[in-house]
Amino acid sequence: MQASSAVAATAILGTNRLAAKPLSLPIGLQLYSVRALVPKDLDGTLRKLHEIGYVEVEAAGYYNQTAAEFRKAMDQAGLRCISTHHPLAPLRAQTDELIEFARALGLEYIICSSSSHRDPATKGPLALDDWHFVADELNRIGEKVKAAGMTFGYHNHTPEFGTEAGVVFYDELLRLTDPKFVCFEMDCGWVHAAGRDPVEYIRKSPERFPLLHVKDVAKLASGEYQSSILGLGTLDYRPILHAATGLKHYFIEQEEFDRDIIESLRLDAEYMRKLDL
Repeated sequence: MQASSAVAATAILGTNRLAAKPLSLPIGLQLYSVRALVPKDLDGTLRKLHEIGYVEVEAAGYYNQTAAEFRKAMDQAGLRCISTHHPLAPLRAQTDELIEFARALGLEYIICSSSSHRDPATKGPLALDDWHFVADELNRIGEKVKAAGMTFGYHNHTPEFGTEAGVVFYDELLRLTDPKFVCFEMDCGWVHAAGRDPVEYIRKSPERFPLLHVKDVAKLASGEYQSSILGLGTLDYRPILHAATGLKHYFIEQEEFDRDIIESLRLDAEYMRKLDL
């Protein structure tokens, strides 16, 4: 019986190893990761990113480039810009202009990268009423983005997982936004840092998460989290990516560096190439 069990276990392990496969999606990068390099040398930085394995990128500002100039820089580097980030305030103030710029770039997604108060004069953390306002604005802008042939989404940090009267703000955004107009780009690192489980959210409605920020975070002695090279922090991306059955694109994002930026991002890309699911 013991011998039979051992053989069976070995067979199962072997099957699992044979079934394991790398993530087939192109490796993407949030360009906020190279915010210290791009202003000095846009073309050279983009070229290096392609050389170390990146295929797709998500913009975080255009560095005074026109849409035509930015798109040309991407084309010359062999990169494809899929998505862009804008905070809610400029999205509200310049909705049509930002949509037109994104169309000229050939983007698939416009992502709201951060929220704002209902009353711009208000300071401090957002209250539940502010998050209701955010949800309404996401629906309104998302309808316009969809009419322009693109998809609108929302990217989280940690404040979205605060609560008021037992209500989690992120849960309210998911509940109140219309899936026809608003998707979600989960930043897995910040979900984890907020004490929540990315897998739990994705499993509930994987179709709402076509985009992910793949970020690892290391816990400091202070109890705070700091962005780290993938595989050196606290996240295991295998269960996250298994759950993300609606995933269309992912973007690595590393925000802090303790070594050369390009070398760090090369190690991040290598981690994803070698990640067996």
